[in-house]
Amino acid sequence: MKGRALRTLACVLGLVAPLVGHAAELDGRALSAWWGLPFAGVLLSIALFPLLAMRIWHHHYGKITAAWALAFFVPFVGVFGPGLAGASLVHALLAEYIPFIVLLTALFTVAGGIYIRGNLHGSPALNTGILAIGAVLASFMGTTGASMLLIRPLVRANDNRRHKAHVVVFFIFIVSNIGGSLTPLGDPPLFLGFLKGIEFFWTLRNIVPETAFMLACLLVLFYGLDSWYFRREGVLPADPTPDTPQLGFDGGINFVLLLAVVILVLMSGLWQSGVVFDVAGTPVPLPSLVRDIGLVGVTLLSLKLTAAKVHADNQFSWGPMVEVAKLFAGIFLTIIPVIAMLRAGTDGPFGAVVRAVTGPDGQPLPAMYFWATGLLSSFLDNAPTYLVFFNTAGGDAQQLMTTLAPTLAAISAGAVFMGANSYIGNAPNLMVKAIAEERGVAMPSFFGYMAWSCAVLVPLFAVLTFLFFA
Repeated sequence: MKGRALRTLACVLGLVAPLVGHAAELDGRALSAWWGLPFAGVLLSIALFPLLAMRIWHHHYGKITAAWALAFFVPFVGVFGPGLAGASLVHALLAEYIPFIVLLTALFTVAGGIYIRGNLHGSPALNTGILAIGAVLASFMGTTGASMLLIRPLVRANDNRRHKAHVVVFFIFIVSNIGGSLTPLGDPPLFLGFLKGIEFFWTLRNIVPETAFMLACLLVLFYGLDSWYFRREGVLPADPTPDTPQLGFDGGINFVLLLAVVILVLMSGLWQSGVVFDVAGTPVPLPSLVRDIGLVGVTLLSLKLTAAKVHADNQFSWGPMVEVAKLFAGIFLTIIPVIAMLRAGTDGPFGAVVRAVTGPDGQPLPAMYFWATGLLSSFLDNAPTYLVFFNTAGGDAQQLMTTLAPTLAAISAGAVFMGANSYIGNAPNLMVKAIAEERGVAMPSFFGYMAWSCAVLVPLFAVLTFLFFA
């Protein structure tokens, strides 16, 4: 799979490079809003096909995404010429898509190489402790990595409980989403911000109070709810999972590799180098190149050093990663004109969107950014949604980190927190649901899950807005 993907990428770059030079930047003021239709088509396909035509989507999601990508790119080449189109494609690949996928693949592989051995017993205190540990891990090994590491032992610990769907629902709230809000490693939207120039520790310094408020409220609510269910269940049936002599980890070398991932990403943000490679008009700094090559090396080392039994015990497969890679290829391509139009501000086709999140004095409204980013992140993937509103706010990393810091905090919190509102808000949500159902947990339907999020999360988001963004 990896070799075929690399060959395809090399062919694309080989075909495009001779056609492009230092083409002018795409002017969003000259575009019609219709250029955003393929991007909307990709996101709506991700949202609706799994609900309306699951079998077709499962077998053909790559073809559907490619069709939307071609629906944008072929007319784009025809209207603007191969020079500008090629330069835009190379920029999307080298500046955004490849670093994004390389990091996700490294975290996915390293987490898949760690197996938590043994059997726990799912009391309210133990379950709350696992959720709290997962919340901390999520910011340092990614929401995907932390979710894949902990969901299986959590389900095993509760496999003799009659009421356990709520455990997985709160796991999605806390570990698969809100816990990943403090570093670029935590959630894909924040890594995209990092690639755009946001400092590695900016979110850690600026949205800790918001994150702490949400996690504290959710953990207290969960403990109370799980205790109520636990008391109602009375005497539990025998645990179907046999006890083992001791708890432990298999694949421990992957903890070292996880540390290497953190060091590589941190290095790329702190190392200032004057060496920059120009690829068809896209600057590729040496630290970013070293980071991505290092992450590929970490991925290969994990695969080589992890015993086959660990992968088998974790039921590790490339399916989820392949799906993410294909879907985001279409997203990052079709979002090119959308970003250009948003950068045009009130002079562009999306001027109404910009005005809706901007006050009469021309200043951005953090509360509006929080809810606009969050509501779209609830039903569309939160990574491109973050990118859309990052650019709506001007797209200047230095300004957003300083004078517009409340706006960037609102965008970051909205994208990460409200990805928990539905199964399709963040990639780990559906992965956790699938694993839980495979192990016999009767998970809520799409709208049943939303009933949980509306009852639990939305009131907390309202309070959060009043406390931090009003």
